Amino acid sequence: MDDIKITDATAQDVEGIQTVFDETWLATYPNEEAGITREDILDRRKGSFDPERLQKRREHFTNPPENQKFVVAKDGNRVVGLCSILREEQYNKLSTIYILPEYQGKGIGKRLWEAVAPFLDTKKDTIVQVATYNKQAIAFYEKLGFVDTGKRFSDEKFRMKSGALIPEMELVIKA
Repeated sequence: MDDIKITDATAQDVEGIQTVFDETWLATYPNEEAGITREDILDRRKGSFDPERLQKRREHFTNPPENQKFVVAKDGNRVVGLCSILREEQYNKLSTIYILPEYQGKGIGKRLWEAVAPFLDTKKDTIVQVATYNKQAIAFYEKLGFVDTGKRFSDEKFRMKSGALIPEMELVIKA
């Protein structure tokens, strides 16, 4: 995967970023046990390519917040992965690492993490929140050094059309 380039996200990457979000959500989040259907995810992702929404995202990447680092992995001009980290008041938050399914397991996630790691405030813990049933992501984060905090929760912002909520857990790398 030497031809995969990691760069800061730009306004030109917005459609590719939305595609990665849509495809990875469909591949990751439907879960019979949690009651989350493919239709829930399709409903949640509708409007991803709404022109107004895309324009807001372009503006975001043109003038990114000082406390955020957002990088993308590209195979040629195609966005195949992304990672976002936030420096918040109490901790660093790894808010996103998504890799297109066909590119997973090739070291891209680790390279994305390495690209954002220098942005972290080393005096603060770094947390990530992940679906409790996303075993592949949990194993990946553990390889990076994250440890399960034992915290389990559901966030109303992830309530599906069916009423189901994505069950989440928190992992941490201590400062």
